[in-house]
Amino acid sequence: MKSQIFTGCIAAVLLSGCAHSAMPDASAETSVAPAPQPTTAVAQAPVAAPSQQMAIPADRNVLFWPQDVRAVAFRMMDQMPQVAQSRAIDTGTSVLPLPDGEPLDLGDFELDAFMQSQSSAGIVVVHDGEIVLERYGLGMTATDRWTSFSVAKSLTSTLVGAAIQDGHIESLDDPVTRYIEDLQGSAYDDVSIRQLLTMSSGVRWNENYGDPNSDVAQFANHQAEDGLDVTVSYMRNLPRANEPGTNWRYSTGETNLVGVLVSEAVGMPLADYLSMKVWQPFGMAYEASWLLGDTGHEIAGCCIQATTRDMARFGMFTLTDGMIDGDRIVPEGWFSEATDPAFQLSARGDGYGYQWWTHPGDTYAAQGIFGQGIFIDPSRDLVIATNANWPDATGNGGKGAERFAFYSAVQAAVDARMGD
Repeated sequence: MKSQIFTGCIAAVLLSGCAHSAMPDASAETSVAPAPQPTTAVAQAPVAAPSQQMAIPADRNVLFWPQDVRAVAFRMMDQMPQVAQSRAIDTGTSVLPLPDGEPLDLGDFELDAFMQSQSSAGIVVVHDGEIVLERYGLGMTATDRWTSFSVAKSLTSTLVGAAIQDGHIESLDDPVTRYIEDLQGSAYDDVSIRQLLTMSSGVRWNENYGDPNSDVAQFANHQAEDGLDVTVSYMRNLPRANEPGTNWRYSTGETNLVGVLVSEAVGMPLADYLSMKVWQPFGMAYEASWLLGDTGHEIAGCCIQATTRDMARFGMFTLTDGMIDGDRIVPEGWFSEATDPAFQLSARGDGYGYQWWTHPGDTYAAQGIFGQGIFIDPSRDLVIATNANWPDATGNGGKGAERFAFYSAVQAAVDARMGD
């Protein structure tokens, strides 16, 4: 792999700093802050910070970067023009407080060992609106941003609900081609927005992260046809594999299409719409960013750079039924519908809704490769936001199951506290 070598603080020009010295002030989030600057973590787990000497790949395909490179790059993806340009997600004039609650007792669960195994960058647990556990690793802090990968899918889905509430989209049963005319004559004819949201369009797609010939890998290098968005250009040439609505097939490309659809419907970039509908009014503390495709649309299925705390705030937003200060952001019942499984994926009861993973006990999650996640348990008023740098993209080697064991330990600790 071709690379450029940066050593020590020379790398700081690109890597956004090499020293972390000041303690974060919990009150700093009471007023709006710009893009976060590095500070010392609130509580630092024994997860080694990245090496002072890093090889930054010229290859744009993050799926095949070495793990030590990812540990640095994931906190500065919007500062690497060789990867992608980005668009800011602006904050508003106030911040939703996240007060410290009574620290959660996890009993025999070995949190340090868990974070070490996960290559954890950040964990924020919010119960009843208070932070009851917050830990960082890999040199990350409460004010540092980390890339979301497919966690962004659930935020994109939420913007569909906002566009319906605002009258820009009439119905989830509308054909996709009503909003993306350049898909007419393709396998997306007769595919509805609902089928796109539930990844059941029937259009062929290969999301094998380990295969350089898969669609998810090849898409990164696709050159758009003249006058077309890069996502539309790639997706409209794919063949149909099944009838729409009959099979679930995980496809980041289809979330990217959802993003194009929302942008076309509302007449503004996704980053601006997310800022206007959620980031500003709900009170996110820090400016975030969204990576862009080659033709200028946000990569809707990936890559929002945000603090772990603000991702936890987004999870809290879903618990409000989409209300902010009396204003309805998404239709009533949207999140119940969006997190109701359209497809059951396991005997255990896991499924998939509108770009949300659904789990037993009416819990649901946004998930991204290499260990990013927001787990939401409405019955416990519980949100768990995690960022990590797993050795492999999917976590199928045990990291995903290990994270679910952590979720279960947190749930058990909450139940013990509540006397259940």
